[in-house]
Parts: sequence; C-alpha cells; structure tokens
Amino acid sequence: MKLLDPRLSDLTPAHISIAWRYQVVRTLVDFGAAVCFVIGSAFFFFARTTTAADWLFLVGSILFAFKPTIDVARSMHLTRLPGQSDGPSQHTPASAGGGS
Repeated sequence: MKLLDPRLSDLTPAHISIAWRYQVVRTLVDFGAAVCFVIGSAFFFFARTTTAADWLFLVGSILFAFKPTIDVARSMHLTRLPGQSDGPSQHTPASAGGGS
C-alpha cells in the first residue's frame, strides 16, 4: 500500500475506526479555522480590535496548514496496523465509492 492511499480506510474495522478518529480531528481543525476567520473578519470592522483580528487570521492559517499533517499522520498510522495486504484491493474504484 502507498502512503495516502484512499483504500487504507476500508480494509478492517480497526482501520475504519482509526480513520474516523483522524477525520474527527481534521473536522475540528476546520471548524476552529473557520471560527478564527469569521471572528477575525468581524474584528476588522473596529479599529481597536484589528490587532486581535490579525492574530485570529494567523491562528486560522496555522490551523489550515495543520490539516495535511493530520492526513500524513493518519496514513502512516493506518499503514502500521496489522491486517493490510500489499496486494491489490478487493474493491474496484467503481465500487469503493459507496453504495450497497
């Protein structure tokens, strides 16, 4: 399996559980960044809060930059779990997208 391979999360229940946890963290980072940008944008309307707005934009940008790190950490974690095979996946790309 390759690093950042999207098929890693559908191999075993353990893989799915780990991938879900990383996705929760990634979603929380997204929400945190969004909140920083929205509040920072509102702070720019008032001269006395522009410094706070600058800091909120910096924090939001750092949170966005953290997302690829989460993806790489998830992929590395999943590749270390037992139960993976290095052979081809049993799922074809057409059937791996969902459905029943």
